[in-house]
Amino acid sequence: MLFLFFGKKGMTYQIKAFENGIRVVHQEVTSTRLVHCGFILDIGSRDETEEQVGLAHFWEHMAFKGTKKRKAFHILNRLDSVGGELNAYTTKEKICFYATVLQQHWNKAADLLCDITFNSTFPPKQIEKERQVILEEMSMYRDSPDDALQDEFDSLLFPNHSLGYNILGTENSVKNFTQEDFINFIAQHMDTSRIVVSVVGNISFKKALNRLSPLLSNIPSSTSSVRRPPSLHYKPETIAFHKDITQANCALGKPAFSIDDPRRFKLHLLNNILGGPSMNSRLNMALREKHGLVYSIESVYQAFTDTGFIGIYYGTEEKAAEKARKIVLKEIHRICTKKLGSMQLHMGKEQAIGQMAMAEENYAGLMLVYGKTLLDKGKIERLEDIFSSIRSATAEELMELANEIYDVDKFSFLTYLPKQL
Repeated sequence: MLFLFFGKKGMTYQIKAFENGIRVVHQEVTSTRLVHCGFILDIGSRDETEEQVGLAHFWEHMAFKGTKKRKAFHILNRLDSVGGELNAYTTKEKICFYATVLQQHWNKAADLLCDITFNSTFPPKQIEKERQVILEEMSMYRDSPDDALQDEFDSLLFPNHSLGYNILGTENSVKNFTQEDFINFIAQHMDTSRIVVSVVGNISFKKALNRLSPLLSNIPSSTSSVRRPPSLHYKPETIAFHKDITQANCALGKPAFSIDDPRRFKLHLLNNILGGPSMNSRLNMALREKHGLVYSIESVYQAFTDTGFIGIYYGTEEKAAEKARKIVLKEIHRICTKKLGSMQLHMGKEQAIGQMAMAEENYAGLMLVYGKTLLDKGKIERLEDIFSSIRSATAEELMELANEIYDVDKFSFLTYLPKQL
């Protein structure tokens, strides 16, 4: 089954579905020497039970440690030796194995990615070695209070739910995983209809399929009956901990829209104005530029398949923590009660659209977005349609949206404070 779609101006992307359910999405880019390819699986840390927490991330690591026909050295050396890159990541809802290579090495990348995705053997000796690596990774994150804060804040937003689990797991869980645990987890969750292979770069669709077709068509069809339980038990919490740190680290926020909510792009715009990545965001201007209270502050909106959240994160001196919090709440109140002026709204829209347009020029990132979007939405959303949604937002709509989403009475607050001497 083959579909043809129009993507960015002058370019097309194409989709092919195999009989086993695996889909390939492809876009040719002739202005580069590179090919970016990713195998994206709709499996993540939220699919773990409490006893399995950290298993998906551990699987990501173990994919590089041996397959039915390759040892760890051969996996790691295969693309590095030709100047390519091989990597992977795990999120709450996805595992991705991906690579970037010069176009002449495309066949090597496709073959290797398919091998580590479907043929990992999880050698027990390698499990023991990688167990220590992951424990070191956990220690590194614990030593980074802003990372630890965000992980712990998830558990407030999604209490007693796998979305609130730490992706890395716990020391206890990581220390006890066995080869059988990996095999059983994959058997339980592998669903070939929930796998997308995404290819963006200087390679034709025909040439990409010439290599992928024999690889993917031989993968046995598999289905999973596991369904992700919804998160239904949120209630606002205010918690503070004393830790061995030198400044206060603060998080506040609440659950928000899922990826299926038609208002999500307008919320993206609103969040961008309030505390997005630009230096002229309201929170950055108020806390850093005007008062010098923070080095950085970020406001994020993260959408999942059935829910989402907004969160604001910053660090400041302990003596300034209360003042910083009041300023944050003041800016939230202002965006909820004072309608954006026409020039402010226009600038906010142009900024959000410009950021998205620049992100599309990152072809490695575009490859990953294509794969994730096809899994989550069943289609690739045209950038022009997203721009149209943002451009259609009115000041009245955004203020109404702000009052729904930025209702601080429903916010949770998490604060790390330095230990008292």
